[in-house]
Amino acid sequence: MLKKPGAIIFDLDGVLTDTSEYHYQAWKHLADDEGIPFTHEENDEHLRGVSRRESLMYIIRGRQYSEDQIQEMMDRKNRYYHDLISHMSPNDLLPGGRALLQEIRDAGIKVAIGSGSKNCRMVLDLLQITDLLDGIADGNSVVNGKPAPDLFVYAAGLVNIPVAVCLGVEDADAGIEAIKSAGMQALAIGPQERFHRADKILPTLANKHLQDLLD
Repeated sequence: MLKKPGAIIFDLDGVLTDTSEYHYQAWKHLADDEGIPFTHEENDEHLRGVSRRESLMYIIRGRQYSEDQIQEMMDRKNRYYHDLISHMSPNDLLPGGRALLQEIRDAGIKVAIGSGSKNCRMVLDLLQITDLLDGIADGNSVVNGKPAPDLFVYAAGLVNIPVAVCLGVEDADAGIEAIKSAGMQALAIGPQERFHRADKILPTLANKHLQDLLD
């Protein structure tokens, strides 16, 4: 059983909403533009929880591009992704998600986001949950992304809660590494075999209550 935290810091993609399909479609569009084969399986296996640049480096592996071309491709992928997520609504929040965030706050626990996405605030606004958050750490907040602990440490600082009494929630093993390296308890969301250092694993957060997270 996890001890009651002073703050719960949630990753966004794959935890509170599932934008992974939109990311895949945007990367697939870019790969098709460039004539590079890219599959759903590769996306799920290699791109979960990693930065935009790392994702692109995986897709183009070995092919030669200038830094200017790499920047243009990252921008192009982001435009494709923006077009896809601009139609998101509160219906894209996981079932019971708003009630869960409200229950956590009612229990006197701070709620923060620790997402590597630079589009995080846009998605939170479209999901209409920004009002339930005490702090937002996103891809613009720190230099070193996951699995470095910086994002979760920064999020803990935003809500003034020591890392030792924070709980981080992630769907990627790189995110769990970041949480543990930050000195926090780690709750993993997804299949058991994906994770190595999680303190607890749940298949999904859908329709879960605070007690389900801690028991």
